[in-house]
Amino acid sequence: MTRPRLRVCVYCGSRPGANPAFLHSAQRMGTALGRRGWQLVYGGGRVGMMGALADAALAAGSDVEGVIPRSLMQREAGHTGLTRLQVVDTMHERKRLMAEHTHAFVALPGGVGTFEELFEVWSWRYLGYHERPLGLLDVAGYYQPLLALMQHAQREGFVTAEQMSMVTLRTTPDDLLDAISDLTATCEPVDLRRI
Repeated sequence: MTRPRLRVCVYCGSRPGANPAFLHSAQRMGTALGRRGWQLVYGGGRVGMMGALADAALAAGSDVEGVIPRSLMQREAGHTGLTRLQVVDTMHERKRLMAEHTHAFVALPGGVGTFEELFEVWSWRYLGYHERPLGLLDVAGYYQPLLALMQHAQREGFVTAEQMSMVTLRTTPDDLLDAISDLTATCEPVDLRRI
């Protein structure tokens, strides 16, 4: 079965992380996107996991679009070798452009910014603003503590089983991309005019 050509928004760290498996997973995700002919949309940095993701996707033939605020061009070292780099004024504009017309959202290991982006699109999904798949790449068990926290919140009555079911967890890029591709069959890209 031929997979559709998708535009995937990937959130991940601007640092490489302590475990070499994190950087390697970003490279593998970029390569997997490129092999499928899918477009990568990400935060526009050229360092850490962000840079490894983008470089691998470009090397594998993917169109790569980055979106970065002016204030972070130096801190995150904006990647000027992309298919398209948009430099914007605010973080809100960055997140809006990254999510706009996206078919799926994927989070790799990352820090506070990655968590914030993941939870924003997760809450949008629960509130009915989009039906896009949400994927977590659980590298070396990175997301297990977060899932334990969410299960605790579910037991305490703050998170529903429906909310938990909205996130697809896999341990390899190809397995995760296969899973989100299957979930995009009847969905339209995100229309942020409704949010």
